[in-house]
Formats: sequence, structure tokens, C-alpha cells
Amino acid sequence: MSLADFFQAAPPDVAIEIDHGHVGAARLIWRGGQAVIAAHATEPLPSGAVVPSLATLNMPDVPLVAQAIRRVLAQLGTKATRVALVIPDTVAKVSLLKLENIPPKAADLQEIVRWQVRKSAPFPIEQAVVSVTPGAASPEGGHELVVSLARADVVQQYEQACEMAGAHAGLVDLATFSVINGILAGQSAPSGDWLLVHVTDSYLTLAVIRDRSLLFFRNRSEEGEGTLADLIHQTAMYYEDRLHGGGFARVLIAGAARLPSGAETVRRGLEERLGINVESVDPRAAASLVDRIGASPELLDVLAPLVGMLLREQRVA
Repeated sequence: MSLADFFQAAPPDVAIEIDHGHVGAARLIWRGGQAVIAAHATEPLPSGAVVPSLATLNMPDVPLVAQAIRRVLAQLGTKATRVALVIPDTVAKVSLLKLENIPPKAADLQEIVRWQVRKSAPFPIEQAVVSVTPGAASPEGGHELVVSLARADVVQQYEQACEMAGAHAGLVDLATFSVINGILAGQSAPSGDWLLVHVTDSYLTLAVIRDRSLLFFRNRSEEGEGTLADLIHQTAMYYEDRLHGGGFARVLIAGAARLPSGAETVRRGLEERLGINVESVDPRAAASLVDRIGASPELLDVLAPLVGMLLREQRVA
């Protein structure tokens, strides 16, 4: 589930997240086959430094963001010249596309997908970075694909900020995709149908997954219409009516601890609507923390996409 298709033989051990209000970073090491987050850092960003958007450039001052990246990297205790990069969900449009046949060549598949999504793209397809990954198996036959579409110049701003800080971003992925990858890398990864609710101060995203395959993905920016309750209701109706879902085995929430109101208000609303216990995403199920690092709910929310990105990169390599 990536917006970039160029991978290196040796995966980076540092991930950076650039979001609306902060830059976060984490460094991964391995001890006896166990992934461990050895260091982490977070730097706040001034208001307006990053304005996540699908249709317009996101950074009015790229060097300002680069300075924050340079500061978080300096706190990790190692020199990172190559990093994995996590960017906001609202930078991309994610859709599910069904094809009857998949061509054997990746270039041919890219061409077919670009042709299929060109009319629904919010900008000229020639300006787009398009990522294609396998989706769920279709019971009616054919192949379902997860297609991520972003403006190339928008993604380049995030990459440029890293370059100006001395770090090459060889892999770029969306925040919620990274959280999902971290959950799937955990010791007790969900099975059956499960729902992830990812909440930030600038957008919220809902993803329905069946085992390891994405069935539904929808996000709403801060300026979007409707409340979280509305979005949950619409998603539950779609899941029941269109996906013929038999109920969620698990519901997980990420990001809410960093909201001013905290996670409990969001959690209670979800439990009342869905009638199921809502769990917080805990990245320690996939990567432990060194002893000296505390584990507040806010820290775990910061680490969730970073851990998922780093472990996804390990699997890619």
C-alpha cells in the first residue's frame, strides 16, 4: 500500500511521519529476531506549516519542515541518510478497482489502471503518482485492486523536505496504511472482518479489513461534512448492505489519544454505535520498546504508523 515503487536492497531503520501538527521519527533495531524501537522523537510544527490536501500543495515553506525533520533525526542517536516516510491520508485518493484480468507486466497494469481511474481523478492523471496493490479476492471472479492516487508535486514536497534534512525517502506510504501494516505485524493480528478507526486533528479515516485484505477505505478532512458518528453509521450500513458483512470481530482505534478531548469520548461513541468493545492500537504487539522509553497513550499513537512503516519495509526487503 505504497505511493512509491522504488525499493532498496537494505531497508532503512528510521521512519519519519510528517503530519499537520508534528514531525515524528522512530529508529528500529533487532534483538534476537524481535523488532525493538530503540529511539523516537517528535517535533511540533507551527500552524499552517503542513496543510494536508489532495488538490493543492501542502507546504508553503518546505525548508521550515526540513528543519523540524533535521531536529528529530538528531535525537535518534544515529545518522540516517535513508528513511521511510509516512504522509497524511488526505494527500491521496484511495479507491478499490475490479479488473477481470491482470496483465503479467507491471507497466501494462499501471497503464490499464491509469486509464480506468482517469475520469474520477480530481486532477489530470498525467500529474498523478499511482500505486496499485492487491485487494480482496472477489467472490464473483476477477481481481480487486487497491489504487492510491496522489499529485506528484504534492508527494515531492514531502520527499524534498526529507532531502533538505539530509535523508532520502525511498518509500512513501499513507498513515492509515502504515497503522494497518503494524497491526498485521503484531503477535495477535485480527482475523475475520475488522474495523480500524484512525483519528487525527486534521482528518479521520475508516478502513474495513477482511483478514489481511482491504475491503473499504474512506477518510474525511477536518473541513468535511458530517461527524464521526455519521461516518461510522454510513460505514456500518455499507458494510452490512454492500459487503454482506456478518459483524466485526474486532474494532481498533488509533490516534485519538492525541486529540484535546482524548480517546475515551471517541471510544464510547464507537462502542455505543457498534455494540462491541473498542481496542486501542498498541504498536508494542509488533515492536517492543527499550526499557527507558515510557509508553503513554499519546506516544503509542505517535509510534503506531512509524512501527507499521518500518516493519512493512522489512517485509518488502
